[in-house]
Amino acid sequence: MNSPRTNFDISEALLAEVDFKWLMSGQGWPVDMVRFQDDPSYATRMLETAISAGAPALRECAASLLKQMERTDGSDDRNQARGG
Repeated sequence: MNSPRTNFDISEALLAEVDFKWLMSGQGWPVDMVRFQDDPSYATRMLETAISAGAPALRECAASLLKQMERTDGSDDRNQARGG
C-alpha cells in the first residue's frame, strides 16, 4: 500500500527541522523548536543566523528548510523579512 505524498512531505520537513536544531546546537546556538514553529520572526532570525554561519552543512540545511517553509507558507513573515 502506498502512503500519500503528504505524509512524506511532513516527515521530510520534520527531519529537516531536527537536523537544523542539532546543527545549530553544534555551533552553540540552541533553537527553541516550539517557538521556531510558532513565531515567524524567531524562525527568520534563526535561519538568517544559520545561513551566515561558517558551517556548510548548517547553511545548506537552513537554505533547504527556508525553501520548504516558503513553499508551505508562501507569503508569511519569513518571506517578507527576506524582501519577498
